[in-house]
Parts: sequence; C-alpha cells; structure tokens
Amino acid sequence: MAASRSAPSVSVIIPHFNDVANLRACLTLLFAQTLPAAEFEIIVADNNSAIGLDAVRAACGERARVVHAPVQGAAAARNAGVDASRGRILAFIDSDCRPAADWLVNGIAALSQADMVGGSVEVSAKDDQSMTPTEAFEMVFAFDNKRYVEDERFSVTANMFVPRVIFDKVGNFRAAVSEDKDWGQRAAALGYRWIYAPDVRVTHPARHDWTELLSKWRRITRESYMTARQKPFGAFGFLLRSWALPFSILPHALHILRSSKLHRLRDKINATGILFRIRWWRFIELHRILLSN
Repeated sequence: MAASRSAPSVSVIIPHFNDVANLRACLTLLFAQTLPAAEFEIIVADNNSAIGLDAVRAACGERARVVHAPVQGAAAARNAGVDASRGRILAFIDSDCRPAADWLVNGIAALSQADMVGGSVEVSAKDDQSMTPTEAFEMVFAFDNKRYVEDERFSVTANMFVPRVIFDKVGNFRAAVSEDKDWGQRAAALGYRWIYAPDVRVTHPARHDWTELLSKWRRITRESYMTARQKPFGAFGFLLRSWALPFSILPHALHILRSSKLHRLRDKINATGILFRIRWWRFIELHRILLSN
C-alpha cells in the first residue's frame, strides 16, 4: 500500500501466533516509545491464533491495528502486515521481543547512514541466577545480528528497519526458506547496503528448554535446505556443511568458556553440554533430510 500524506512515518510490523502474553508486553513498550505516537503505527498480523481474531484485537487495544494473515507462516504474516501498513519506513519486530524506549528513534536515525538497518538483539533468561542449560547456550549463540549484518548481509526480522520503497523493489518475504536471510541477501544483491546499529536495541527471551530449542533448529534446518536447493550444487554444499558440524564443536566449546555472557562455570558447562547435543542432532537431521529428498 502506498504511503499517503496523512500516513505515519513508520509502520511497526509484528507477526503473531498464539503468544498473547508476550505480545502485550511488546506492545506496552512500543506504546512508551520516545518517538511521538502520531509518527508511527503498529500492525499486528495475526496468523490464525487459536483464541481468534477478536480476542487478539481485544488484547491489542485501540493503539495497534490487527489484520488477519490467513496463510500460515511468519513470512506470509509479515507480508500481510506490510500490505496493510502506510508508513514510509517499515520496522520489523517479533511479538516476543522487548524494544528499548528509543528503538524507533534510533532505528530511523540509523537509516541516514545506510539503506537498511539491523539492530542489536540481546538475549535474556527468565532468571539470570538460575539459567537452564538451554538458556545458557542461547545466551552465547542466539541472535548474533552483528555477524549476520556485517558478514552475511542480512538482519533478523526481530529487529530490522527498511524504507518501504526498498522493500517494494526487493519484493515480499518468501515462504519455506530462511525468510530474513533470503530477503536481506536479495536486497544486498540489488546493491542496497546494510548497517549494524548497536543502539537500535531489542531484547528476546532465550529458549527455555530442549524442546523449544529443538523446534527452532528443526525449522532452521528445513529452511536452510530449501534455500540451498535453489543454488547450483546446493545439496552438495549442504552436505559439506553437515560434515563441518562435528568439527565445530571444539572451537565453539572454547568460545563458551571464554564468553563474557556467562559468569558461572556451571552455566558454561551446561551450555557446552547443549552444544554437543544440538550439533550432533543437526548432523543427523541434515543427513536425514538429504536422504529423504
């Protein structure tokens, strides 16, 4: 939808699925942004939540606009949010993220330095004094957006700013692949430039247990395979990456032991245990996917 004269400067796009408690917390912080309320709108694209659209609207109140995203998947939900929005800048965030009070102000400012912005995603545990092993692992490895932006030319959609005119030229998010990586690299291939902005901050809760972590990596592994299939000799490259996983355990275990994000030896030992477990699971899962295809 093209922006009009009365349109807000920024449209905040939030995909949502069965996560009302976190959505409320995210919206509370968005309502308290230092950017004047008249300058931004909030679009919640609900992806068939079990409680129904009316209940999601009631949870969001009048300040956020809820739209129905009937095609299941985060990519389709974000696209539905963009279609319903009016701002000249699109700010993407996840429903379980906690934006800093100056998130929008700093995100807009960072766009003056580049075409697209990826911000900082800080990982938080439910209780810093009593982390689960999975939380300790996530504290070290989850959401390395600085590396993604600077080395891999994409930003996670948990914290991404892009002008609408660029989004329209690159096109919608694609389903069945790692949609943020795919979109970001398509944008970079067209010559648009990324910048990492550490003061554009959101916080994201760490996965709490093995089941949550496995769900995340099952999705990422499947999406990575679908992305690899689109490239020449993609399946072969996918196989090579799978064989790198066991050899990556030792250097990454040393990274855990040296990490300043974990302060207790117990947490570092627990995170290392999860590292061994998830890397071998991914090794087996990658081969299962290759054999089944």
